[in-house]
Amino acid sequence: MKHPLDLHRSRRSWYGWNQEGALLRRRSARFSFGRNELAGMLLAGIVGGLAWTMLPAAMPGPVDPAPVPRANFGFCHSGGGTNCVVDGDTFWIAGVKIRIADIDTPETHPARCPEEARLGAAATQRLQALLNSGAVTLHAIDRDTDRYGRKLRLVEVDGRGVGDTLVAEGLARPYRGRRTGWCG
Repeated sequence: MKHPLDLHRSRRSWYGWNQEGALLRRRSARFSFGRNELAGMLLAGIVGGLAWTMLPAAMPGPVDPAPVPRANFGFCHSGGGTNCVVDGDTFWIAGVKIRIADIDTPETHPARCPEEARLGAAATQRLQALLNSGAVTLHAIDRDTDRYGRKLRLVEVDGRGVGDTLVAEGLARPYRGRRTGWCG
């Protein structure tokens, strides 16, 4: 039998009646945690915090600056690849997409004007020639990846910076934090 005051109580009431007619405070389903749940969350937080602080020490650095075994680089015609050049500042090596961190080269797909298309094609061909000319070494920088998921690396071939070579030949500019146009 319902308690007489139940007729006057809102459905959202914080109070209710048990079967014996005693007034009880209802517990919110959203915020009620028993001791076991609270202890479990506390333990999970402690373990997670410890794992987070120990994570950098347990993981190796992004890339070891040892020379990559000599490879033959082609051109990437579609999608990902193994040992191929995408454009003047991006290439794949051993299944990993690398963006040369210290330069900006003209775009090739899509180029914004005929001059950018010409310079972009020349930079792409020159990067392929440089990568095929010796032992490639990748050096990590302070950021591991860019917003497209490419690994950001300084690249050397036989100890000489690829970015420096492309800049000296007029096929690239030093990267200053943002891209600038190559048209007019």
